[in-house]
Amino acid sequence: MPLAERARQLAELTAVLDDAARGRGGVAVVSGGVGCGRTELLDAVRSVAVRAGGAVLWAGGSRPEREAQGGVIGQLLRYADLPEGRCDALVLEPARVLDPGAGGSLRWPPDRATGAALHDLTAGLLRIAVQTPVLLCVDDIDLADPLSLHWISRLVPHLRAARIALVATECATTRPAHPQLQAELRRHPRYRRVVLEGLSPGGVATVLAGSLGGAAARGLAADHHRITAGNPLLLQALVTDRDRVAATREGAPAVGPVVADAYADAVLSLLHRGGPAALALAQVLAVLDEADTVPGLAARLLEEQPAAVAERCRDLAAAGLLDGARLRHPVGRTAVLRSLSAPARRALHRRAAELLHGEGADAPRIAPHLLAAAPVEEPWAPAVLKEAARRHLEADRLQEARDCLGAAVAVSREDGERALLQAQLAATARLLDPALGTRHVAELAAALRDGLLPGRHALSLARHLLWHGRFDEAALAVERAGEQAAGTYADPAAGAEVRATRTLMAAIHPPVLVPAAGTGGDPRIRAAAALSEVLARGPGAPAVAAAQDALRGMRLGRNTSEWIVCAVTALLYAEQTGAADRWCRHWLTEARTRKVPLWEAEFSSLLAGVRRRQGDPVAARGLAEAALAQVPVESWGVTLGRPLAHLVEAATDLGDHLAAAEHLAVPVPDAMFETRFGLHVLHARGRHLLETGRADEALDDFTACADLMRRWGCDQPALAPWRTGAALAHLAWGDTTTARALAREQLALAGPLPTRTRGLTLRVLADTEYGAERIALLTGAVAVLRTAGDPLQTAGALADLARDHLRAGRTGRARTGLATAARLAGRCGARPLAAALAAEGETLAPPGRRPCGERADGAAVVGTLSAAEGRVASLAADGHTNKEIAQRLRITVSTVEQHLTRVFRKLGVRARRDLPSAIAPDAAQQVAAPPGAAAPGGRGRAETAVSGSGPDV
Repeated sequence: MPLAERARQLAELTAVLDDAARGRGGVAVVSGGVGCGRTELLDAVRSVAVRAGGAVLWAGGSRPEREAQGGVIGQLLRYADLPEGRCDALVLEPARVLDPGAGGSLRWPPDRATGAALHDLTAGLLRIAVQTPVLLCVDDIDLADPLSLHWISRLVPHLRAARIALVATECATTRPAHPQLQAELRRHPRYRRVVLEGLSPGGVATVLAGSLGGAAARGLAADHHRITAGNPLLLQALVTDRDRVAATREGAPAVGPVVADAYADAVLSLLHRGGPAALALAQVLAVLDEADTVPGLAARLLEEQPAAVAERCRDLAAAGLLDGARLRHPVGRTAVLRSLSAPARRALHRRAAELLHGEGADAPRIAPHLLAAAPVEEPWAPAVLKEAARRHLEADRLQEARDCLGAAVAVSREDGERALLQAQLAATARLLDPALGTRHVAELAAALRDGLLPGRHALSLARHLLWHGRFDEAALAVERAGEQAAGTYADPAAGAEVRATRTLMAAIHPPVLVPAAGTGGDPRIRAAAALSEVLARGPGAPAVAAAQDALRGMRLGRNTSEWIVCAVTALLYAEQTGAADRWCRHWLTEARTRKVPLWEAEFSSLLAGVRRRQGDPVAARGLAEAALAQVPVESWGVTLGRPLAHLVEAATDLGDHLAAAEHLAVPVPDAMFETRFGLHVLHARGRHLLETGRADEALDDFTACADLMRRWGCDQPALAPWRTGAALAHLAWGDTTTARALAREQLALAGPLPTRTRGLTLRVLADTEYGAERIALLTGAVAVLRTAGDPLQTAGALADLARDHLRAGRTGRARTGLATAARLAGRCGARPLAAALAAEGETLAPPGRRPCGERADGAAVVGTLSAAEGRVASLAADGHTNKEIAQRLRITVSTVEQHLTRVFRKLGVRARRDLPSAIAPDAAQQVAAPPGAAAPGGRGRAETAVSGSGPDV
């Protein structure tokens, strides 16, 4: 690693060498925190002396060898770097006495023989200095043994007129072990103290440039400096971590600093070099993990004086290990905690909890230590944990609240208190993942039966049971809560809670519809009642106003989130897509800010429904996938139907039928089909089956949808427009009469306003009509869908209208309509539909713009075939016999012959071998289409299966 920002210090030490060479010996002490680069600087000075031809004697102190008397002296003699021919033989005899490696006999305090040997060693060095300048390097002199320090203190006075320079290093975090030596060093007239600080961000950039290059180093310098405070050893560890990752990772390098094993090892190394006291303090600070920890608390844990602990904290901060009273990086803290045994770590946490509780500290400050010390038997622990959980919930720190409640349940011994804590734990866990709360349902249900669960918590349990489809148990919980609310000490607030939960149940599970006795002033009751009103009577201004008013009166929280979802859903079912969009985005932003997974998932799912009705299946799919990523599939309970249906519908809109089939293969709870969420799945599955040529199976789903909606009294097309789906299924079988009746029935329910449901219904009704009536209906559908703001369904209606213009000979209008439809479909992300419409429009291009080799008259004439004629002609052009075609399409051979007769007449051919190739490429897709005759208007379901442009039924 380059010696960054040390030029000034090296120059000072070089000056000491220069003075010594001129017979003015001196002393320099390099001081700095652990890992600050003292040894590297000392090595640089040694290199300067060697290059100048001087003699160098090198030694280093260490904690393990501190009791080995004469150890540093022995290293000086063993590692002497003397110019050849300039070694004074007089130094060899004392060396044999003093060097433990040569069998020397040492005494401390020194005896007469040892003292004489030290004197002779000093004299020998002075003689060598006459021949050549001498540099004595002693690294970590503060860790040298007493005998060696004694000899150095006796040597220092002789340096004034000798050609000897003494350069030593000391750790600033270690207290002087030999005060007499320090005093002697400072008495020398040419004493210098060189202090090493941490590197600046510029110095960090210089070090990083060696491995990253200049530009990258400058960009990363600030972050590396924040983690290391400029400590060279820690910085080198980060470089090592980055190099290790780069060696194992392919592709682009890491964007920011890489903090891993090398950094953790460096932190522990620095602490061990700082001594046992430094390590013990770091362990205590890692356990406390508080930015504003006062030294007094750490001192009590260490059983030391606060002043000494405060000074040690400053030393660790100077070494780049602390930021305030906290380890600078979590990796460092983890490494320090791992240096403690598990029992020792728990004991520290337990003692910290006791001290903090004795000081009257806040519960959230004590709770982490109780959790880490578990199990804790102190009688005050449950109350502290419960209060900490309450504070965490207020701040939306759900995981911390759940941990505290779980620990409180574990140490609680009173049945009533335990039941309350479990209820809070289940409610909190549900916000993180609804599946987590189910673990406590059995005990809570038992507590409810035993009368240990207060009404408020019983209602929370009811909502949890409702989510997971346990409707009878949920109703029982609401009933018990109602009994308590109407008891001897009637509580109006509790009564409002009961009414709000009843309306919520009615909105989710229609079979247990319990009308609320007035809405009062509670916005939650108004929200759920607005949804029930829309489900029972359809869109209406009063319900919309009630939903908007309720949304303005609620703040997102644990006791409002379900009702907020109800109010937004009411706006969506009332076809107030713009208002639903604005509210959805508002609540989703708040949920993300507060980081509550369940809320994020619910509002992402709701917004997916809004986006799909706005003709944006790509965004709808992304939001639904995000919802299922936020909360796992198995945790959604009966509400899984909402995101799952959006995924299926969006995939169908995009023509991705394989993805739709995969989504439909996801297991769902049976209870889901007792809720309105099951209606969405039935309808989505029916659409998928219809688009993939299984009209009979699709009709079963639409019929099941109809039966449930009629039974529940919520037969509104904005909820699930099953009639248009059933009508298209009947059209696929040639039953125009039933299809027309269903479409007209839905048109009456949709009302006169230009809603999306009305536009979709007009489009399907057009399939049951002929000629001018059909064109009028399609024209109306296009206008209504444009007004409603669904560009994808507008594209489908425009394409239908363009084909009718083509049949009427209005080729220009047909070409314009198809081009517009293709553009709209492309903007919506429906690429298969956009490509099919663009290709269809190309066949109508003027001669000068048509691709080479195409014939305008043939392509246009092929476009005049009805859908049923096109299916038969495609299979005939592909070589199928009349009998095979009849079996494939489930029609009679006579019907095949009639279709072929009309095809031959329209195309001007006399046999199937003369059929134009323009028909053949669609054969494979036509085979997958549902059998049966086309509607009178000519848009059979095979056509929508090919293009994906069928209406969103």
